[in-house]
Amino acid sequence: MRLLDNEHNAVDLRTTPVHLGLGSRAKPVEGFAWDPEVLQAYSAAVAADGAEGRTVAIFDGDGPGDHWERHPAGDELVVCLSGSVTVTRDVDGVPGSVVLGPGEATVNPAGAWHAVDMTGPASILTITAGLGTDHRPRTGTRPAGNVGTPGPQAP
Repeated sequence: MRLLDNEHNAVDLRTTPVHLGLGSRAKPVEGFAWDPEVLQAYSAAVAADGAEGRTVAIFDGDGPGDHWERHPAGDELVVCLSGSVTVTRDVDGVPGSVVLGPGEATVNPAGAWHAVDMTGPASILTITAGLGTDHRPRTGTRPAGNVGTPGPQAP
């Protein structure tokens, strides 16, 4: 995993997220993977950005999400690019959901547990304050208290 400086070629956000950091810098993340070792290396590489760092990525899927997550360092923007997605969240103990179609977006507030379900094939773009992100297995309609462990300290 390495951050690329001055990348002028096309970047596929499905395989190569872009890190937005301090000084309005945008750096593609070559060799990124949802693997604990890679996430740890990424976290270390962008540690100086702290809570201001953001990860921009595209996710494709079909069906319900398998986990709850929250981002305590800041808000997350979720944009539906194609298909239909339902973002379910628990904000201060109050459950709710929003359905998004192409071009529509929602903001998951900092610290709110949320999950994304895709109805049929769908794609989303996320801009995430990932520092300190937590994940929990999705075993019910609301995140279970104190279940699972914090995820990697990804930015």
